[in-house]
Amino acid sequence: MQKIVARHPYGFSLLAGGLSATGFAPLNLWPLTLAMLALWMAILIQVQSRKAALFSGWMFGLGHFIIGLNWIAKAFTFQAAMPEWLGYVAVVLLSLYLAVFPALAALGGWSIGKDRPVVLIPALAGMWIITEWLRSWVFSGFIWSPLGTIALPLGRMADLTMFIGSYGLSVLLFAGAGGLWLLFQKKWQAALPLLLVFAGLSLWPHHQATPIAANQPLITVVQPNIGQQDKWQAGYEEQNLTKLAQLTLREDDKPRIIFWPEAAIPDYLETGYPARYYYGRPPEFVRQQLSGLMKPGDMLVLGALKLEFDEAGGRAAGARNSVFAMDAQRELVGRYDKAHLVPYGEYLPMRPFLSAIGLSRLAPGDFDFWPGPGARSIDLGKFGKAGIQVCYEIIFSGQVVDPENRPDFIFNPSNDAWFGSWGPPQHLAQARLRAIEEGLPVIRSTPTGISAVIDAQGTIIASVPMAQAGRIDGRLPQASAPTLFARFGNALPLGLAIILLLSAIAIRVRAR
Repeated sequence: MQKIVARHPYGFSLLAGGLSATGFAPLNLWPLTLAMLALWMAILIQVQSRKAALFSGWMFGLGHFIIGLNWIAKAFTFQAAMPEWLGYVAVVLLSLYLAVFPALAALGGWSIGKDRPVVLIPALAGMWIITEWLRSWVFSGFIWSPLGTIALPLGRMADLTMFIGSYGLSVLLFAGAGGLWLLFQKKWQAALPLLLVFAGLSLWPHHQATPIAANQPLITVVQPNIGQQDKWQAGYEEQNLTKLAQLTLREDDKPRIIFWPEAAIPDYLETGYPARYYYGRPPEFVRQQLSGLMKPGDMLVLGALKLEFDEAGGRAAGARNSVFAMDAQRELVGRYDKAHLVPYGEYLPMRPFLSAIGLSRLAPGDFDFWPGPGARSIDLGKFGKAGIQVCYEIIFSGQVVDPENRPDFIFNPSNDAWFGSWGPPQHLAQARLRAIEEGLPVIRSTPTGISAVIDAQGTIIASVPMAQAGRIDGRLPQASAPTLFARFGNALPLGLAIILLLSAIAIRVRAR
């Protein structure tokens, strides 16, 4: 087997990368991920040059991202006149770029531990942490499904996220895979500690959900099951509102927070726009409709759009993907503007150039969304403070909370109707990691699923499955004290990476 792999290192790297992605939701085949990481390390130890190590890492990353991000192809079917095959082309092109980061990890790990397995394992793990962190911000960042997400089903392993963050969590997967690799080579003494650590954390039973105090605010989370193909159809506004209303109305009069999804309504809630932009539905009328669904003392938190105008004030120049909080008296008490926008989904990079060559339809609309200032908390009065992260903003570890105004929970309104069948469970998994990292409950409301209430330990208290209409009624889980990660952020996993790299170098020097 070793001879076969040695003859086709790049092909096996591509295969290992593709199969490693099956450990992510919804498949959760984490043993296969461990085996493929072990195979990749076996390939790297055999290559003879930095160029070969770099290319092996790039092929591993290419397979890993093509399989893991296959859901992106579905999003293209919702764009105007976009053929489905173009979505798969986009997945491959994006993967060609993202594979650069595993390639760099392979190059760095091989350079330190090229002929010593016990050195390669910590060196590669440390480099993987650093390159995942780089992937979270280079060219605006795209850190969907970091490797550590695979650890969520593994006992108490994911709990360590509160200390080392989701990027640091990947070191445990490399430890388990490295243990398997060393075991295969009959290096029992080196394999045993790694396998014992991995097995101990994996077999430690999941903690039970923390009981929710009786004085915590009541909440209702709404999932209307409105598909992307219906949402923006002309004349669909009333049907849209009817679905939301049916799931919002209730018999009791106890005040609560009502959560609706991202871009829940197509109407504008703010006054002051030129009349033609309201399409006959002025904000006073829309707010009155919404307040009619609320009981005295309620708070409605929902996604809607905000327009930005040119200096003359007569022509819309941009928009913001916003979340508004409105009380039962129809007053807007707070607004959050999405800060981390989706390239080609919410804005078109180099719009003048791409428009000139006919590619403006890559992003819907005639103008771009504008980013907000970053993580902010909205004061909901007696209900506490809400930290808001719109849709895929929740994937950015260490960037989801305003540290100067720590919220009591995070609201993650999303539109996963774009994301096929693999995207929503992966999105939910990343929201769970943010809850553990920050010690804060996360509330998710989406049009088509998966909506959920997640406690501060990352446990799903309640959820509404994909492609179903439903609601969640209950109490808001309480926040934990700020975790170590909440206080120090990604300095912790980066510090762990440096320790791993220095340890690998020290082992190598000592072995001489």
